[in-house]
Amino acid sequence: MGTPPTPARETRPDRPTRASGRRRPRRLRVDDVTVVDPAMMKRAIGGTVVGNTMEWYDVGVYGYLAVTMGRVFLPEADPSLQILFSLGVFASTYVARPLGGVVFGRLGDRVGRQKVLATTLILMAGATFLIGVLPDFAAIGALAPIALVVLKLLQGFSTGGEYAGATTFVSEYAPDKRRGFFASILDLGSYLGFALGAAVVSVLQLLTTEQQMLDWAWRLPFLLAGVLGVVAIYFRLKIEESPAFQATQDAQENKVGEIADAQGRPRNTLALVRQHWRPIVIAIGLVAASNTVGYALTSYMPTYLTDSLGYDPLHGTLLTIPVLVLLALLLPVAGRLSDRIGRRPVMWLGAASVLLLALPAFLLIGVGSIATTLAGLSLLAVSVALWVSSQASSLPALFPTASRYGAMGVSYNVAIAVFGGTTPLIIQALLQATGNELVPAFFLMATSLIGAVAVWFMKESSQRPLPGSMPSVATEAEAHELVETQDANPHIDLGDLPFLDAEPAEPAATAASAASPSRGTES
Repeated sequence: MGTPPTPARETRPDRPTRASGRRRPRRLRVDDVTVVDPAMMKRAIGGTVVGNTMEWYDVGVYGYLAVTMGRVFLPEADPSLQILFSLGVFASTYVARPLGGVVFGRLGDRVGRQKVLATTLILMAGATFLIGVLPDFAAIGALAPIALVVLKLLQGFSTGGEYAGATTFVSEYAPDKRRGFFASILDLGSYLGFALGAAVVSVLQLLTTEQQMLDWAWRLPFLLAGVLGVVAIYFRLKIEESPAFQATQDAQENKVGEIADAQGRPRNTLALVRQHWRPIVIAIGLVAASNTVGYALTSYMPTYLTDSLGYDPLHGTLLTIPVLVLLALLLPVAGRLSDRIGRRPVMWLGAASVLLLALPAFLLIGVGSIATTLAGLSLLAVSVALWVSSQASSLPALFPTASRYGAMGVSYNVAIAVFGGTTPLIIQALLQATGNELVPAFFLMATSLIGAVAVWFMKESSQRPLPGSMPSVATEAEAHELVETQDANPHIDLGDLPFLDAEPAEPAATAASAASPSRGTES
């Protein structure tokens, strides 16, 4: 890290201006700019990526074993009911996420991102491991599906703080000009984790019989999560707190400027929602669009290929693995593109691609051959990459530092609960109700229209400092260049930056006549 940033305070909507005779912004100085330490940046990204990979490995394993889990925990039910039960249990995980997002989000804004992220990972890995040792229906009867739901709820509660915290953490560490690229690596880890889950399930399907999968082999991927969790926890405990949060925390403790007042950190969740309801609504719209198409490709597609199109479980799993790897590799490319042309244009492309490609994708998948199925899945992967790549950098930029984790926890997890984790269940129910195999495409198109409206109201954040934080750069040379060009830089607005030891202004009666160009941009 370069010169530590001066403790920052959150920008207040009602902050006094020079014309009021109280305060005015001063010019940006080199020691105001955060210079990211490369080694710490790599450690921060690695520590968050392994946790997110772990989370999506868990999601992937359950998604690819959905049909098997229904037969294990409801063996006497009708096959269609078994599938709905299994997908319903999957959806229950996401019902618990908003509560976890609220609890861990508030803690993350108070005690720090790193501590909370370590806690969520421990709970998440523990719950997944316990599913692997859970007695089945043959052993304890109706208590088995109940216990499964309880563990999935615990898993959902813990993961409620995972993605919101991870995206917040990486975004606060990343340089402003490369935030899109570095944040997209987080989702690269997510889809590689999903692919890893698919690969583990595929190996088991190759090495065991169908009856062995039902008897004991389904447990192994969940038990493996315990081992992966220990490794992930080790890496996460080695990361340090983000500089943006630490600067805000120091300002709170030292009561610098006005940061300690009620505008800095809302007193409770209700106050948080009242204060940030507009960006929260925008975030929900963005997450609804990106995650419905994402979960349709990942969590639901194995069930769709097996139950609706007649593929055997092995091929239903294997067909999605290369597409997931392709998607993971596309994410950093699209993330870097968002750094160059902006988050909003990339998301516009995401919305347009769903509207144009969703129907052709499902038509190709419906043909039934391996080649057309891969082609259709690849079309969906392009849409997911365009939508998801900018999500991890755009959502944290909607909220100020002092309440970012909490607001992210609320908005992201509410959207996930309503639109994301329930996507497989909703699509399966619509398919059974209508018998129309194109209904998933229409559902994805509808949610992308919602997302397009959210993009319209979203402010561009590419190459700009996060709200409530000072500029962040990769090198000392960039810091000097930023200070020298601050007046002409379209991505820097001194009035939007925190007042670091702002200079007292002249009395209001003389402020206008005392204006001087050398003082820089005024608020």
